[in-house]
Amino acid sequence: MAPRWPVLPLLVPLVAAVLSVPTASADVVAAAVTEHQAESASISNGLVESNHAGYTGSGFVNYDNETGAYVEFTVTAATAGPATLSFRYANGTAAGRPVNVTVNGSAGVSVAFPPTGAWSTWSTAVATVSLAAGANRVRATATTSTGGPNLDRLAVDTGTSGVGRPADVNGQLRVCGVKLCNQYGKPIQLRGMSTHGIQWYAQCVKTASLDALANDWGADVLRISLYVQEGGYETNPRKFTDLVHGYIEEATRRGLYALVDWHQLDPGDPNANISLARTFFTEVAQRHRDKTNIIYDIANEPNNVSWAGIKSYAEQMIPVIRAQDPDGVVFVGTHGWGSLGISDGRSEQDIVANPINATNFMYTFHFYAASHQDEYFAALQRAAARLPIFVTEFGTQTYTGDGANDFTYSQKYLDFLAANKIGWTNWNFSDDFRSGAVFKEGTCAGSTFAGTGVLKPAGVWIRDRMRTPDDFPTS
Repeated sequence: MAPRWPVLPLLVPLVAAVLSVPTASADVVAAAVTEHQAESASISNGLVESNHAGYTGSGFVNYDNETGAYVEFTVTAATAGPATLSFRYANGTAAGRPVNVTVNGSAGVSVAFPPTGAWSTWSTAVATVSLAAGANRVRATATTSTGGPNLDRLAVDTGTSGVGRPADVNGQLRVCGVKLCNQYGKPIQLRGMSTHGIQWYAQCVKTASLDALANDWGADVLRISLYVQEGGYETNPRKFTDLVHGYIEEATRRGLYALVDWHQLDPGDPNANISLARTFFTEVAQRHRDKTNIIYDIANEPNNVSWAGIKSYAEQMIPVIRAQDPDGVVFVGTHGWGSLGISDGRSEQDIVANPINATNFMYTFHFYAASHQDEYFAALQRAAARLPIFVTEFGTQTYTGDGANDFTYSQKYLDFLAANKIGWTNWNFSDDFRSGAVFKEGTCAGSTFAGTGVLKPAGVWIRDRMRTPDDFPTS
């Protein structure tokens, strides 16, 4: 594998205010998902408080310790039918705090609300109910003398997917064996898109495009591609760190996972940027530590560096993140531009023989299907049986991100990834002139991103594969 993105002949200037942030404090998610803050609901025997970090909105509801205390939301549905309710909550005790969830006085369904470990650690509990057309009274009533959990918000999904928003359903991720698992300990596959370099294509990451990604495409994860060099982070750390903060918040509002990509490429040795990486990841992990949808990728594509050098870098950087966010999953790029060493004439055996000394992390693999075929595919097959792998970047073209699409070999890869619950993000969510950018040139200057009319062939293909509902097991 080789660098795919030389300095562009036509650099697109960074637009400082490209992201139009919704101003409403509730119901900020488009399409079939709405959010309702608990502090704005009707409360019986409970208080609105803000003394535990990590809540959204202006606070959360602390139930009184008694049976019958409740929080009641008014939820409007366009049509009658099933809905998925995702309650964001914290429970710092050692026992569950079950509630009975009723709709318009129905018999209701019991939701367990198990312990989260601390009052500042937030998780999600999910229930499926039937809503009537129009306004509905959704009430969560404590069924034990200890009352309910601290309740932050309710997200209501009336779509046809049968599941709630990805980050709401799956909650805090962790690595179990060689799989990425959700809060219920079940292996899952996340699928999504990578931005292009935000120093060039920030105008492609805005309210309308992110709404399309979440609601029209059905993505689970947004990879935020922060180049270190090439006009990126090192030129203005404050500006680019703030952009990343903003994109994390936008992904969170839409129930997506935010994959923060430290996109070092040249120099290829991540140790060359370790001081910058420490500064950046310390701030990002500290600010977002109470979120459950953050994934940290500390080295995009190490190249011209030994596996031992990458291992040394990772074992220095992982504790930097753990000091701020003990639960966050960390990704580490493999040698040979993320090829498990193949592009360097090596193999995954380097990693198997000398694994990184850490837990709750994964190794990353990149492929471009028109260039990286049998040898690379075989390496992925071998590695997936022994190492936790996430494909943080792939394309249907050549490794330059250009040229003809090889959809046949791309599908071979995706079938294997699906069968083995290996997550992926596709390169890239921009209107760059290359065939690997999903949007037609000029699209990002407008406000229309949904549907196929604005997409290149690669965009049509990848959107179609993302729209199939994910199976996120909860039991």
